[in-house]
Amino acid sequence: MTTGTAQPDTANHPMPTAPGVTHRWVTAGGVRFHLAEAGAGGDPLLLLHTFPQHWYAWHRVLPLLTRDHRLICPDLRGAGWSDAPSHGYDTDTRVADILALLDAIGLDRVGLIGHGWGGWLGFMLCLRDPGRFTHHLALNSIHPWPLHRRLAPNAWRYWHTAPLETPLVGRAVLRHLPGFTQGLLRRRTADPSVWTSQELEEYAHTAGRPGHDRAGELLNRAYALHDIPRLVRGHYKQLRLTTPTVLLAGERDVTLPPAVMTDPGRYAEELQIRIVPGVGSHLPQEQPELIAESARALFRG
Repeated sequence: MTTGTAQPDTANHPMPTAPGVTHRWVTAGGVRFHLAEAGAGGDPLLLLHTFPQHWYAWHRVLPLLTRDHRLICPDLRGAGWSDAPSHGYDTDTRVADILALLDAIGLDRVGLIGHGWGGWLGFMLCLRDPGRFTHHLALNSIHPWPLHRRLAPNAWRYWHTAPLETPLVGRAVLRHLPGFTQGLLRRRTADPSVWTSQELEEYAHTAGRPGHDRAGELLNRAYALHDIPRLVRGHYKQLRLTTPTVLLAGERDVTLPPAVMTDPGRYAEELQIRIVPGVGSHLPQEQPELIAESARALFRG
């Protein structure tokens, strides 16, 4: 494991700033990860972003939790300022990434907040190694035990993944059509004005950088080839969630509407699902205060 403070690629693409946030790089499992950290002390919380964002997705949430927690926001493999290798974007490898990263920074047990793709990754982490996570706050994410009769009629809502997961096309879209990425982010919020133009440009530019554009394509394709078939086959019914978890879902989420947020039953007795009125798919952007309030209640418990 190595750590450092050098900032690769910031000359060509300056990193956005947030008050009280520090940065370092940690090598774990052969990948160099960028970490944004905030908070002077308290119990550690690991925050996992969604696609096509990076650590800055949490910049509205961080100031609300720094007094009570140590906050660690990694850029996941292929995102932000972390390495973007040519492989390893399947969920199993991404789970191994996070466990190796926790080992590298010396954390045996953390609280977990995951948004979107990060929420799905959070469920997989809690199923793989529940002893490492005290609680899980999942945001705008499907859980592993949806009812197929509710999910199938809503599959069309994922139309935007078709070009992204297509070989060579996905990376070309991310690199050459930043308007696609920006439009995707705007569409997924109930009120698009919650985004600033600088935020939209930032995420589109970072997702379209050479190497990271390929990573975005591979990420979407790996989910389509591996995770969706597992859901269809009922693979996760062999597993049971024991980590206390709260799932916050947006009433106006265009990809995961409330109808698909069904009770997981005996597979996850510690999972509570709450529908947040008037918001879409980006709770960290739309309702940071609610996330902080929910986190304080959950992790205090």
